[in-house]
Amino acid sequence: MARAAPAPSGGDARTRFEALYRAHYQDLLGYALRRCDRPEDAADVVAETFLVAWRRLDVVPVDQARAWLFGVARNAMANQHRADRRRTNLAARLRSELAQAEVVRADVPDEVRDAFRELPEADRELLRLVAWEGLSTDELTVALDCSANAVRIRLHRARRRFADALRRPSLTA
Repeated sequence: MARAAPAPSGGDARTRFEALYRAHYQDLLGYALRRCDRPEDAADVVAETFLVAWRRLDVVPVDQARAWLFGVARNAMANQHRADRRRTNLAARLRSELAQAEVVRADVPDEVRDAFRELPEADRELLRLVAWEGLSTDELTVALDCSANAVRIRLHRARRRFADALRRPSLTA
């Protein structure tokens, strides 16, 4: 359904864009909804279309604005489909690689495993980052987004709690 043309280009940009938006939003949304599998994808197409229109407002033809917007929406949908295809292909490739990946589990004594499981998750993650991933204190400050002093304190406390858990007598001993 055709709508009134937006205000002439002689007006200020905001007024022209708002008129363009009001005149063509429903048409573009309907267009996108009929072609996208999910409503949120259609909303993204319309948003992208009007973003391009705002950025290139000076080249939007006054007498053919609606047709120009449909062309932009069509390109936005094509870009969206290409991105979806790339994402799907990447996920398939990762699944294939991960299916072939060999996970080496360390042979850890039950007492050590049990003591580690007793720790709070924050302590376990901190100790894993240091022991398994080999992160330094400086790297931990970035990964945990805290100061070096806070990292040293947290690491000291986590190690102390782990040592305490290792010293506790187990029920099976």
